[in-house]
Amino acid sequence: MFQVKNGWELTQKHEGLVVGLFDKPEKFGRQLAKLDEQFSGQLTELVKAGDISAKLNAINKVHSFGKIGAKRIWFVGLGKEKEFTFHKLEKALGKLFKEIKGSKVTEAAVYLDSFLTDQVNGLDAAHAVSEALLLATYQFDGYRQKSNEPERKLEILTVYCDTVPEDEVAASLTVGYAFGKGTNSARTLVNKPGNMLTATDMANYAVELAGKYDFEVEILDKADIEKLGMGAFLAVNQGSTEPPKMIVLKYQGKDEWKDVIGLVGKGITFDTGGYSIKTKTGIVGMKTDMGGAASVLGAMEIIGETRPEQNVVAVIPSTDNMISGHAFKPDDVIASMSGKTIEVLNTDAEGRLVLADAVTYAKHHGAEYLVDVATLTGGVITALGVNTTGAMTNNEPLYEQVLEAAHEAGEQMWQLPLFESEKERVRTSKVADLNNSPGSEGHAIVAGAFIGEFAENTPWVHLDIAGTATSSKAHDLGPAGATGVMTRTLALFVERFEPIGK
Repeated sequence: MFQVKNGWELTQKHEGLVVGLFDKPEKFGRQLAKLDEQFSGQLTELVKAGDISAKLNAINKVHSFGKIGAKRIWFVGLGKEKEFTFHKLEKALGKLFKEIKGSKVTEAAVYLDSFLTDQVNGLDAAHAVSEALLLATYQFDGYRQKSNEPERKLEILTVYCDTVPEDEVAASLTVGYAFGKGTNSARTLVNKPGNMLTATDMANYAVELAGKYDFEVEILDKADIEKLGMGAFLAVNQGSTEPPKMIVLKYQGKDEWKDVIGLVGKGITFDTGGYSIKTKTGIVGMKTDMGGAASVLGAMEIIGETRPEQNVVAVIPSTDNMISGHAFKPDDVIASMSGKTIEVLNTDAEGRLVLADAVTYAKHHGAEYLVDVATLTGGVITALGVNTTGAMTNNEPLYEQVLEAAHEAGEQMWQLPLFESEKERVRTSKVADLNNSPGSEGHAIVAGAFIGEFAENTPWVHLDIAGTATSSKAHDLGPAGATGVMTRTLALFVERFEPIGK
């Protein structure tokens, strides 16, 4: 899809040319001066008239009328040069690529040097170009009848860069493409309805991923899960006609299986709430309750493409949470794989139950560091809204690494407290070691505290994406629907990871 060339010339023919424009007195200085000269200074006049804007995220199209090789120029407003960042560039490019998609242009070029500043170098800009292209133009076609008219979309993008070697730009474009593609894969999984993505379907998807990237794969079926005593996971599956699957993918990037990162994703393919049934409006959209699993699988795809020198085990407990004569009930007492018993007070607090056994199993596979990702609670939406992921931890140095990765990925995160008082609330039961729902107060916190009981002393970070896994409206880097949130954060965390205390 990408072609990289040094030596940008105005005579080179393209359907469109993309140029960045900073908001400064001399808009067409330095490398863009020859472009304005070719138009006899008319581009400067268009800026003065307000027909071309350098304000951040402004997109203006100008036809070339044969004055240069490109048929049209898209000017991308970048705002103040001193305030420019990678994420501002990516969002501006996202808006641009949406417009190019709407224009049905199949080939275009980007003059990368016009986007560079002291804060954003050529490799960063190349990464932003490919990642933004994938994210912004993503769409989930669903299951409507297909049109016979062939789709016209951008198929070739030539990237000109005079300040960075071609091979380095190409490598950065490839990495950005991998991050965008992995995120889009997670989005597609979340967008699929529960009848099109069962636990078996998710397991098959993981097997395909393993085959493509040479991961070690293990799929536990119901009999295996029973043998291992995963009573918390099995309880959630009791009401279903669909068999549960415990999905494990291993990537070994070091000679020895040590310093293993465990990524654990909640894989509830549809959540009725069980006998603590959701409302008729609250139940709609519960196909997305496997968003954590999707993020983990998307991150594993990126890891498979980029091959970091790390060891990773991904563990996904997958089932739906249904109602039947066999379904688990409030007041039931179940035994987890860890040996800890749990009093069920709320069958709609099922995510923390399947994660309890998954966290234990990740440790069984040698995970020395844990990050779980889950659409876990409505409480996190009440606390933080729909743009910020809630986080909890028992290890601040590990959390700092996850937070740094989130900042690099441009994904908002905020840490919630984990006090002893909240731990004691989940340990309060007259008949079991733990209870799964001690009340609505601090709901997001006690849910995380419950999972922490199974992480125990293993360094652990919990990410609640209930508010951020989907978006109700389109944005610069994607449409309404699934966001693929935390996919890039997890991949960056793994890539940059430094063992704690070593």
